[in-house]
This record gives sequence, C-alpha cells and structure tokens, in this order.
Amino acid sequence: MGMRLRCLRKRDLAVLILCAAFLAATLGAIGESGRRRAKEVVCQANLHQWHTVFQGYLKQNDGKFFTGDKGTPGFWWPKELSEEHRDWKRTRTWFCPTANIPLQDERGQIIRTLNIFTAWGIFTGPELGPNGIGGSYALNGYVLDIQGNWPGVGRGWTRTFESGVPATDGWLDLNNVPEANTVPMFIDALRFDLWPLPTDRPAADEFAAWTGNLMARCCINRHDGAVNCLFVDGSVRRVGLKELWTLKWHKSFNTAGPWTKAGGVQPTDWPEWIRPFKDY
Repeated sequence: MGMRLRCLRKRDLAVLILCAAFLAATLGAIGESGRRRAKEVVCQANLHQWHTVFQGYLKQNDGKFFTGDKGTPGFWWPKELSEEHRDWKRTRTWFCPTANIPLQDERGQIIRTLNIFTAWGIFTGPELGPNGIGGSYALNGYVLDIQGNWPGVGRGWTRTFESGVPATDGWLDLNNVPEANTVPMFIDALRFDLWPLPTDRPAADEFAAWTGNLMARCCINRHDGAVNCLFVDGSVRRVGLKELWTLKWHKSFNTAGPWTKAGGVQPTDWPEWIRPFKDY
C-alpha cells in the first residue's frame, strides 16, 4: 500500500509539472498577464516538489528538521540536503521563474544587479556540491532543530534563533504542528533562510534587495502583491504581502502584531509601494 501511494504521489507530481509547463507555453501567447500567471503556477509546482523532498527527510528523522551547520545551529541548513539538492544545476526547482539567475557565478563574480528578481547565490564550498547552490526560496528558520545534540551541549540547553527567539518557540516536531496550514515552511525570498519578527518593518523601497530586518527578506513583490509559500501541512498558495505578518512563523509569533489590522496598523504606516495591496 505504501509503495502504491508513493508511486501515486510521484505520478501526480509529474502531471502537475506537465500542466505547469503546458500553461507556461500557452498563456505566454496571450500577453504579459498570462506570462506572469504561468510563472506563478510553475513556482507553486516547485514548492510542491520541495514538500516531497522535506517529507523524505522528516520521515527518517522522527519529524525533526535539519540542525544546520556544525557548530552554528540553524545556519547553512542546505549543507544537510542530499548531493542532488545541494547542486543548483541538478535541482532547478530552487528557482522561481521570476528570479532564476543568481547574483554571482561559481567564481564569486557579480553578474546581476541585486534586487527582488535576483536569485541568491551561487554559494560554493566543500559541503555545497560540485556546482554550489543558488535559488530564490527560503526556509522558515523556526522549523530548524537548533536544540540538537551539539558538541558539549545537551538537548535541554536553550538556544536562540538568529532573531533572538528562544529555540523552545520553534517547531521542533513537524509531525505535530497545530494549524499547520498557517505555518510557513518554504517561501519566495532573498536568501535561503529567514527568522521574521512581528515588529519587522517592510522595506522602504519596493525593489530593495536587503534590509536589516528578516520579514523584508520575503515581503517582496514577485507575484503581483503576493509571494508563493509552502506550508508545513504540504499546502501551497499565494500569500498577500501584508498577510505575511498574520502567519504563525513560530509558536509565540503575535499574529495580531503592529503590522496587522487587528494590531492597529494604519494605511499610512505602510511604505507607499505596498499600500495598494490587500490589508489583513
């Protein structure tokens, strides 16, 4: 039964990819709006494939996700992927079609202007595959297991994520996440990791490639006022840019924080570029 289900999932995924490719070929003929929609569909198909990749690891690791680079909990999580998925040339699902060219080449030479339509990478190194990694999606860093058995440190020792949030507020057991359809897993972004806070401001410039806060890494206008997101439950959908502040990034994330309607945000509080988009 299990083998039949796995085959069915692979077959369904293949059909989804073929449909996305067909849509890209046909909608491109009806104008720019059709091409944008086709790119969005392909982007969502990519995220569905990453769900399959992540599930394969979680099933072997009791529902716990990667720990990150040795000695630096939560950082450089892609180093723990398979060799295939640590190679941007072998795994093209790293790239949303709106941002499919990395900022630099394998030699570190800058080849693109840094903006929201530039992919991150290419990052190279002995643990990053022969061609290095690059992409245009990021992992919600709060799903990483940073309380793992690090050298000289027991599991009970409390660490903090890059944002300062305690490790105990992270989603340690991804098999048992309440309302998992509200918890982001993998999302359009400017780097391969992010740890948003409810107080993070959106970027002042719509095309700003990097800011000092972490929500701005994914609050980017790649899909007409939205980004695409894979959630912990395996669902994939558009997320409005202002909606990002209402998602449950970690266990104690305030989904009615200062950048939400419930938290009292005013239209004039938003930078001008994001004001026309839907409020949440």
